[in-house]
Amino acid sequence: MNVNAMTTTARVNSAARGPMEVGASRVKFSAAGGATSQADLQIANKLPLAGSLGAAKAFTLIELLIVISIIGVLSAFGIAAMIGVVKNKYISTANAEMALIQAGLERYKAAYGVYPPSNPNFSLPRTDPNFSIVNPLLFELSGVTFNNGVYTTMDGANSVSTNKILASFGVAGFINCSKGSAEDGVAAKVFLPGLKANQIGMVTNPAGSGNPAVAILKTSVGGPDLKYQPLGAVDLNPWRYNSINPTNNPGSYDLYVQLVINGKTNLVCNWSKQVQINRPLP
Repeated sequence: MNVNAMTTTARVNSAARGPMEVGASRVKFSAAGGATSQADLQIANKLPLAGSLGAAKAFTLIELLIVISIIGVLSAFGIAAMIGVVKNKYISTANAEMALIQAGLERYKAAYGVYPPSNPNFSLPRTDPNFSIVNPLLFELSGVTFNNGVYTTMDGANSVSTNKILASFGVAGFINCSKGSAEDGVAAKVFLPGLKANQIGMVTNPAGSGNPAVAILKTSVGGPDLKYQPLGAVDLNPWRYNSINPTNNPGSYDLYVQLVINGKTNLVCNWSKQVQINRPLP
């Protein structure tokens, strides 16, 4: 082989050993003329061309509308589920409070042989709802002392004068009242311990103009709808009690509270484990 031929061959091999563009990547060749790595070549071939990444991520209008629709459906289910959770919480709280009152009533009967009296005007036509649904349960289950014409609960938190008891509760006095002197007397009993402040409400003028506010038992959950105000005030939803002529538990007592949740009435009562929906009050 002559010198010119060898020079030409060397130039060809040198050109072959130079860089070579493959797609958007550069592959280097070895002195033998082969690729440095088969893996490098495979990676280079798999790289997308310029501008192809944006096209792969784009959504069509139909796809966007489908996604928006799915989000809307999921949101509607989420809101409905949340409303159901809140409703169940209200009802569960009311049921728990009713159970405590019932336990107190049973202890009261075990001690005195009878259940506490309810407001005798409960059975009258309800021309004045403030008068008919106010009852002495708070004082009877809390126990009271009597001094200078005033009955005061054992914890000292609530009181009512003798001249207002009949007008407010329809009774002349309280059975669960301390009697006698400190040495030989009989102390009243607390049948409803642990009562919280949000379970006690004050009824203004329960029997007409001129009467002071008196304390009653109420549910801590309120109406809970703000528009539901059976005693003319927000968050004042009383426990209703009838031991004189109970229609659902003859020989015992009816105890219940009506909750209005999202415009629907829910009757929590001691004669049914199921909440009564949109049922008229007893």
